[in-house]
Amino acid sequence: MKKDVLGRKMGRRKMLRMLALGAGGATLVSSLGPLKAVGRTTDTVRLTYARGGGNITLLAKERGELEKHLAAQGIKVEWVGPFPSHAPSMQAVVGGSADFSFGGSTTPGLAAILAGSPLVFSQFYIYLPRTTAIIAKDPAIRSPKDLVGKSVAVNRSGLGEMLLIAGLEKYHVDVSKVNVVYLNPPDAGPALAAGKVDAWAMWSPAVDIARQNYKAHNIYEEKELDFLLDFSTFLIARSFAARNPDLVRAVNEAFVLEGQWASAHTAEVEDICQKTGKYSDEVRDFFISLKRAYQFYPPNDVKFLADFQKAANWLSAHGVLPGPITVSEHVAQL
Repeated sequence: MKKDVLGRKMGRRKMLRMLALGAGGATLVSSLGPLKAVGRTTDTVRLTYARGGGNITLLAKERGELEKHLAAQGIKVEWVGPFPSHAPSMQAVVGGSADFSFGGSTTPGLAAILAGSPLVFSQFYIYLPRTTAIIAKDPAIRSPKDLVGKSVAVNRSGLGEMLLIAGLEKYHVDVSKVNVVYLNPPDAGPALAAGKVDAWAMWSPAVDIARQNYKAHNIYEEKELDFLLDFSTFLIARSFAARNPDLVRAVNEAFVLEGQWASAHTAEVEDICQKTGKYSDEVRDFFISLKRAYQFYPPNDVKFLADFQKAANWLSAHGVLPGPITVSEHVAQL
């Protein structure tokens, strides 16, 4: 009986010591700050965003809801940009000053990977309808067949070059008969306005703004393609994806929610984009009339990857990309 009492007393003393140590341990942990969640090596994510309006990243930055959603999971957002096109936002990721490219065209993403950039696709989305087009000021230029002997501004290995080649092929015009001028978007618009190039292949909203500002007209539109050749994508460093799968999934989810909101609030979306893009009410109202919808796809979506591979095969076969690529080998494994 005495041993039992003594044992219980010693047990209580041991328990009190453990509780005391536990309290001290909790104080120590608290003084060090919150522990990082499993599946991520950082609690800050650096997201790039676009210039001008229309891109899902710009919308997310302006609304602030994506930041709130991630903050609830202990993730802080830092915005890097704005960027005029997808290529420099990917360069920021490769250079280590950002973690995610801004959801731009897949075509320069594939070109960057083929050039050796250690990037993987973390998520895809499609917005429909799209208004990417080749525009011209000269009323005599009505279709791609009228571009023989003319100059056309495009972004190299990008959506503009892809659309030009597709349009020329559809109208049976050899690309060698056209003067292809490689210009970045900030330089291409002024070049068209000044008459230094005869046409410009560009995406929304810049092409829609330029069409109005320069009194230009469409000569070929992306909707005329036999199948979609380009998608909106986020790219991240392969090593970042391997170290931070939970963080990448959280960011993906936040953008999906942004896309769902955008699909259901067309007028609000275009009001936000107009303020940042500084374009006319006429252009804004045109975008509202489109009632665009945003559909997101995870990196392991089998059907989407099949469609993406079909597009990549076309791009490499037509010289937009310098060679073939197996897209499934360059997606984040989440």
